[in-house]
Formats: sequence, structure tokens, C-alpha cells
Amino acid sequence: MNIALLFPVIFPLIMGVLVQPLKLHDRKKRELYVSAVVIINFLVVLIIALTQPDGTSLTVLRLNRVVDISLKIDGMSRLVSIIASLLWCTATFYSFEYVKHEGMEERYFTFFVATIGVLVGISYSANLQTLYLFYEMMTLITFPLVMHSMADQSIKAGKKYLIYSFVGATIALAGFFFLYENCETTNFVAGGTLIRDKVAGKMLLFQIMVLLTIIGFGCKAGMFPLHAWLPNAHPVAPAPASAVLSGVITKMGVLAIIRVMYYMVGVEFLKGTWVQYVLLGLTLYTVFMGSMLAFKEKLFKKRLAYSSVSQVSYVLFGLMTMNTLGFVGALLHMVAHALIKNVLFLSAGSVIYKTHKTFVTQLKGIGKEMPITMWCFTLASIALVGIPPTSGFESKWYLAIGALNSEIGAFRYIGPAVLLTSAFLTAGYLLTIMAKAFFPGDDYPYDKMVKTEANAYMTVPMIVLTVLAVGVGIFAQPLIQAFSSIAATIM
Repeated sequence: MNIALLFPVIFPLIMGVLVQPLKLHDRKKRELYVSAVVIINFLVVLIIALTQPDGTSLTVLRLNRVVDISLKIDGMSRLVSIIASLLWCTATFYSFEYVKHEGMEERYFTFFVATIGVLVGISYSANLQTLYLFYEMMTLITFPLVMHSMADQSIKAGKKYLIYSFVGATIALAGFFFLYENCETTNFVAGGTLIRDKVAGKMLLFQIMVLLTIIGFGCKAGMFPLHAWLPNAHPVAPAPASAVLSGVITKMGVLAIIRVMYYMVGVEFLKGTWVQYVLLGLTLYTVFMGSMLAFKEKLFKKRLAYSSVSQVSYVLFGLMTMNTLGFVGALLHMVAHALIKNVLFLSAGSVIYKTHKTFVTQLKGIGKEMPITMWCFTLASIALVGIPPTSGFESKWYLAIGALNSEIGAFRYIGPAVLLTSAFLTAGYLLTIMAKAFFPGDDYPYDKMVKTEANAYMTVPMIVLTVLAVGVGIFAQPLIQAFSSIAATIM
């Protein structure tokens, strides 16, 4: 039944809210409760993805004759909901151990569990107003995770996250009203629903509004100029929250951009226009800027945060090429980055949790002390650089080929050049950590070394995600075929 679409949205919201009223003070009971919720939700999302055909929909609330809150299944909703739910399971189990030293566990799991319901709501959104509703809810329900420790730095980062998110959403809201007036419907339809005759006399205004909408939603994706919240929020949030902020929350901004470009406006109205070239320029600038800032950054988690600024804009660049290969590359990198960056942040969290070392200059020899953690970090780093046969190689190959086969002028060559430069910088700011971790030199005090590996709650999620980050590259063909099918419906 179509009503099943509502379950993975409402169930975690309700169960998250009940964490504190149920007074689950006993840690074992709380862990059982929370793990049951996220696993059940993941299984329901998976069953829906495998059994419900494209077009399955549910109208939850009709506000008036033309505006309603509705859910719908299609290729994009399957992809994003499965990624979000899977990564939420791994981050949840990791959280059981990590949050012990953070304190306020009941409050943390209240918001952490509820958030996955909102993310599935964004994934399943059938129209722009539904997406916008859940998008704003996502900001409100995740900023307590950013400021969880309630330290001054966390509160400042939380406020910045809130301000930037609302500014971006407000800019996108202006575009929503324009699209409402000039599209046949606000429902997401493959190829778009824009009415050509309505915008014929106001093409410049139309292009400006679309550009602003994409920049507004680009805030959550960490795209310049609304990217500054990200490197502030990630270092202060608990490591599992940082992992999902980078690996999942940023992808909701990407999904919103995909819905606007490919399911409302239609790329035929944007391809070859100044809007496409501005967006290409913004994404490539963000890629290069993020890589350079990550290369210079000494704080461990902040380096990874700047890396996310760069890597998510790889995805956006692929979308802005507006061709099939670039689109497939964008979705491949969306999956790859979600897996890889979760591994990197969880690895960093394990190091900080066990050793209290927060700067990359302190990580000399850490591979000897925490071999499992640092091997996961190393393999994920190799994948992010784009070394075959990992997932990062497959995605970056398609992004480069997509750019070279696009009609985007000089960006055909500038794009791959920037991506290659960023890959070298990525190697510089990640693989150097690995080298010092495993090869500390003769002056390292081997006789005083103590193994301090994290427990299974923290290491098993890292190992699972590392295997997936590598395996998705080796067995990429099913994903490539699935993403090519999505692209065929919207190009």
C-alpha cells in the first residue's frame, strides 16, 4: 500500500521524540531501542526501494487545490534514501561508544534518531513544497547535534550553521515562488515542467531566479559563497554527527539542486546559458578552494571538513555539465563521497576518542597504535584521491569524461584540469597523514608504544564502510547502469 511510504518518515521522528520521555537511563536498553529503530527503518526503506515501482505516491496533506504535501518513489528517492539509512545505521552503532565521553546521550539520540526520518522525507518528496518543508526541518533538527557539547565554540558554530542554512533556504524560497508561477506543476517530473511561453518575455529574470535557487540550496552542499558554516560545524560536532553531516546532510543540498534543475526547470532552458557557466565556475572554484584550505589546515577534523567543501562540489560540477556522462559521474561520486567521508570522520573520531590528539602534527606513529583505524583511514584516503580500483576512481573518471564530452567551451578542459589538481592536493593532505602514521621514523619511541585501538562498536562500522568504499569501485557496473537509466529519463 502507498501508505507504507509514510512509515520511514514518521516512525523515526516519533521514536526519536520518545527517547527522553521513556527515560532510557540504562545504557543497554537505550542502545537496544535506538538500534532497533534505525535497523527497522533501514529495512523498510530497502523493501520499499525493491518492491515499489516508479511513480508510487502518497498525498499526506492537501493544503489547497494546487499545493499538497506528497511523497513519491523514483530512481533518485531510492538512491538517496538507501544511502542515508545505511550510513545512519553505521553511525548509530559508532555513536554508542563515542557519545559516552560527550555526555547528554539521551538528548543526542533524540535528535540523531529523528533526523533520519526527515532525511527520508526529503528523499521521498514528490514536489518542491514537500522538499522545502523537510529541508527546513532538517536544519532545525540537526543544529543541536552541532552544538551538542554546549562549549562556546560549539554554540558559535551552531549559530553559524543555523544562520547560513536559513539564508540559503530563504534565497531558495524566492526561487520557489517564481517556479510556482511559471511551471505547470510543482511536482517533480523528469525533464522539467517549466512553461516556455510564460518565461519567454522575462528570460533574464528567470535565469537569475534559477541561479539564486541553486545557490541557496548549494549552502547545504557547501558550495561557495555559502560554504563557511561547514568547516566550523564539523570540528566541534561529535565525530558520528560530523560523519553524517559530511556524508549525508550535504547530499540533501545536492538532491534539492537535482530536483530544481532536472525535475522542474529542465536542462534545455539552462544548457549553454550564462547561468550554466556561472555555476560551472562556482563549483570549480569551490573544488580548488576547498582542496587548498584542506592542504593548509592543521586541525584534523577541520582538514576533513574543508575536504568535504571540495569533494561535494565535484558532484555539483558533474551536474552542471548537463550531459549523461557527467550526471552519472556526479551520482557515482555522491555515493563514493558519502561512504568515504564517513570512514574518514569516524577514523578521526576514533583517534580523538582514544588519544585526544586533534592536530595532524600529533599523528606521527598513530598507525602503530591504532592499526585497524588507520588502515581504514588509508584505504578511504586512497579512494578519495581516486586511485583504481576504488569508488573514487570510477566517479572521477566519469566526471572527467563527462566534461570532455560536454559543450561547455573552455570548461571542457578547465574542469578536468581542476579535478586533477584537486586530486593531487587530496593526496597531499591525506596520504601524508598515512605516511607519518605508519612510518614515523627512527626517532619514534617504539619501546613506549601502547596499542589503543577502539572497540568493536567503533571499528566494525569503519571496516564495513571501508569495504563498501573500495567494493563500489570494483563492482560499479550495476550502479552505472542504474544511474544511466535515471539520466535517460531527464536529459
